[in-house]
Amino acid sequence: MALITKKKLLYPINAPLRSYLADHERNADAIDYEELTRYTSAIALYDSHGTDTLWETVLFAPSDMESVHLQLKMVYSNLKSSGRVEVIDHLFIDRIDICPFGNTKPFRVRIVNRINDNFDYFYIKRADASRIYGLELENLLSPNSINYIVHKNTLVEEHIAGVPGDQFMKRHIDDEFLNRVRLSKEFVKFNERCFVRLLGDMHSSNFVVDVTPDFEDTHYRIRAIDFDQQSYEARKAVYFPQFFKQNLPFVEMGMEIMTPESMAQYQLEERSLILNRSISAKHTLNHLFEAMCSQPLSLEKNIIQLGKELAEHHQNQAFKHCTSMGELVKLNLNTLLNS
Repeated sequence: MALITKKKLLYPINAPLRSYLADHERNADAIDYEELTRYTSAIALYDSHGTDTLWETVLFAPSDMESVHLQLKMVYSNLKSSGRVEVIDHLFIDRIDICPFGNTKPFRVRIVNRINDNFDYFYIKRADASRIYGLELENLLSPNSINYIVHKNTLVEEHIAGVPGDQFMKRHIDDEFLNRVRLSKEFVKFNERCFVRLLGDMHSSNFVVDVTPDFEDTHYRIRAIDFDQQSYEARKAVYFPQFFKQNLPFVEMGMEIMTPESMAQYQLEERSLILNRSISAKHTLNHLFEAMCSQPLSLEKNIIQLGKELAEHHQNQAFKHCTSMGELVKLNLNTLLNS
């Protein structure tokens, strides 16, 4: 089983990555992360069942609250509507939460439309180069669009809707109306997407299941929501969701109803889709890898060990000569898509 025991290091945004973000319009004004750390108190946040969510709701001094709320509404307009301020006229900040256990100690902002009570979330985090590369690779190579902006050393991300994987397994895995074949197929494809671009730590708390009812049946899409472990860990197994014990119900369901031949077919289907996306985004992807290869993005020992394990996996000694995680991701991508 895959296991991560040490906290990941944060990597700064260097000049090549800054250039990439500017060229691809990912820069925008936003409140500095440090501004939100000036809260005066925090209280534990519980869900509707009385369970501790591990998030805390933060409170600001009255003298700061109006300014903070206005800045957050402006951030939302930059994230959602390219800075059109008229969209925030009917919005108010309902709650600001912090997750003190996350790598980047993210803030989650709940914003509400006062006319119809519709609400949305967005997240403000310390910028980490690894996470930004993870977001970009997700946007370019997966079937999912990712919306985020960067301001200096602050990262703002939109909310990714779906049922958290761990909750989905508790509440729905035994549902008689669950389409087990479609869900198992999607888990195989998700597993493949993660390994192709070396996205690690995809246990059930770090992805959501997006369920879409159709006129004839139900569609499932598994989406990553945590990109902190983009190509950082040393062991190959960390980049396969199938090896996390938390995901065992998905794995067992797939083994029960699918043959090895059908699994291999779904893997090839997903690689073909990723190949088509990589061709469509060829110039953007090349620019991204230029930036990604300009800094190690992990410990030297991690790069060496992962290079050895990938060399053995692919029977390709070129992996042993990679000196950065960016080089490993690029070579892994090219190897799998051209196999």
